[in-house]
Amino acid sequence: MWVSGLSLEGEFGMAMGARVAGVRRGTAVADLVQWVESLLAAGVRALVVDGNLVDSRERFDRAYDLAERNGDGRAMALAALGLGGLWVHEHRTAAASARLRSRLVAALAAVEPGSSLALRLRVRLAGEDDYQAGRHESVVAALDEARRARDPQAWMDGLSLAHHCVLGPDHGALRRELAAELIGECARTGRRSDALMGLLWQTVDLFLDADPHAQRRLVELRALVEAQDHLAVGFVVNAIEVMLAIRAGRLAEAEAMAHGCAQRGSAAGDIDAAGWYGGQLVAIRWYQGRLAELVPMLDELVHSPTLSTVDNAYFAALAVAAAQAGDRRTAAGALATLRGRDLAELPRSSSWLVTMNGVVEAANLLGDTETAARAYELLSPFGRLPAMVSLGVACFGSTEHALGVAALTLGELDRAAEHLAAAVRANLALRHWPAVVASRLRYAQALAARGEVVEARRERAAAAEEAAALDLPVPDFGRAAPAQAVTCHRHGRDWRISLGHRSVTVPHSVGAAHLAVLIANPAAEIHAADLVTGLDAVREEVVAQPVLDELAYREYRDRLARLRAELDDLDTRGDEAGAARARAEHDWLLAELGHATGLGGKARAIPDGAERARIAVGKAIRRTLARLSEADAVIGAHLRDAVHTGVRCSYRPV
Repeated sequence: MWVSGLSLEGEFGMAMGARVAGVRRGTAVADLVQWVESLLAAGVRALVVDGNLVDSRERFDRAYDLAERNGDGRAMALAALGLGGLWVHEHRTAAASARLRSRLVAALAAVEPGSSLALRLRVRLAGEDDYQAGRHESVVAALDEARRARDPQAWMDGLSLAHHCVLGPDHGALRRELAAELIGECARTGRRSDALMGLLWQTVDLFLDADPHAQRRLVELRALVEAQDHLAVGFVVNAIEVMLAIRAGRLAEAEAMAHGCAQRGSAAGDIDAAGWYGGQLVAIRWYQGRLAELVPMLDELVHSPTLSTVDNAYFAALAVAAAQAGDRRTAAGALATLRGRDLAELPRSSSWLVTMNGVVEAANLLGDTETAARAYELLSPFGRLPAMVSLGVACFGSTEHALGVAALTLGELDRAAEHLAAAVRANLALRHWPAVVASRLRYAQALAARGEVVEARRERAAAAEEAAALDLPVPDFGRAAPAQAVTCHRHGRDWRISLGHRSVTVPHSVGAAHLAVLIANPAAEIHAADLVTGLDAVREEVVAQPVLDELAYREYRDRLARLRAELDDLDTRGDEAGAARARAEHDWLLAELGHATGLGGKARAIPDGAERARIAVGKAIRRTLARLSEADAVIGAHLRDAVHTGVRCSYRPV
């Protein structure tokens, strides 16, 4: 009879000491064997039935130690296989990975070479070695051996492990074959986990392939998990749901969901819980135009031992975030780390497309044409695929977008426009609305560079309207923050603000703290309410009032109409400088109206709390700027020009 993992903890813990003490007093070996069998049974239930990787590892770890002491090869093999878990590379640190491999090898030496256990151990070893080396040949060969032997458990294990080793963009057909075979053959083992894993892999494959019916499989998988919870598989389901919320443009909701998903992953003991949460947060901030905020987090994450050995996506995210923050040195260093001797040497893992997407964006921001050209060459076969992280836990839109940005960087405008138009269509098909906005803006950039002013204006207006509907800023994805900007650091109880060789210290105040946040995130628009309550606080929902009053709204509209007439005249006369100035004002007014209005021209509302925050933040910052100007007129003048307050605040050095 099975008992829960929770009750086993206390019961087995107490029995452990008593039985081991009994062994020392000469208790029969049979008693120890029975105890090992109990631990193995509890481990199987925790892993296969509950999906609780924490509990299963504890049981299998104890079972292995006792079995090794007793010289029980069969029990050693079962415990070592259980320690491997549901996935490959669950043991990430060098010590933990080496320990698992050592136990698998020792167990293999302790069992009959022709036995089923030996075959299962060889399959697991091949999967672990292949995944960490970025290949799949050995595990596929071991899977073929299991097929020929008609060994159901080795066969099912091999199918799932082999699938995990072919998550890169090159092997979509092989993945689909493995998942279909796993679903078709799961009846042989009778294990619910085999059916779950088969359906999970098939769901993931459909999302990675941008299949329009992917969500049908997700609904089916979710129903199985809801009927009987499985922590590990449920964690993946939740992670995919976060990705879908990001695609839908529900970014605030997605952020809350991502936090809950990470908690579930931690409870399950999944080593990817922190890494997936970070990837989802990067996607959210990417489309909010706030990626620069994550530079400190990314600088730590790139060195995290919990990340897979074949995952390089965080280096790419750091390169983009640092470039947007104006830290070209950090950005160039992260990009050089990725580039190595040749970008082609990066392993084609489940994060490869996202990594390359980041490489392209960083190369564009840094003006690195050589890297952009190599990335374009490598990405070209995969334009039809979405750039997704791992098992579909975050999506950065169509790879056509990255190809278009690379072509823009190279000055190949016709090719850029072709790819970016395709990206708009693909992102519409994905229903990835933030990516649609991004691709429209880039497409408008390519059209404008080709001199197609009217078409560019139309695309940018469409992007502004869609961004307004999603409550997103209209970002300039093609511009890095300038390298020369103010820096701000805490100095005891004060703040030290520096510009070039100049430096001034001001006492801590609310306004100084607000300035520090803005300066740390140049070019990012941050809500005043976020500055007041903290960037991670949930914004209060209260009674609303219009962002623009009626008079301002009419003036903006009238000025836009006049500017359109001026632009037509300037374009006709060939006055490029005048047209550029008029177009800049036109785009700014359009963006402001986008923030202030929703679809159909209806006035967008802001909460009274947001209005109070706008007033409070503006007053606090102005008081601090006055003190700064008294202490250093140059720094004060720079900040007065570069700091913008309102419902959205920003630091934009010029």
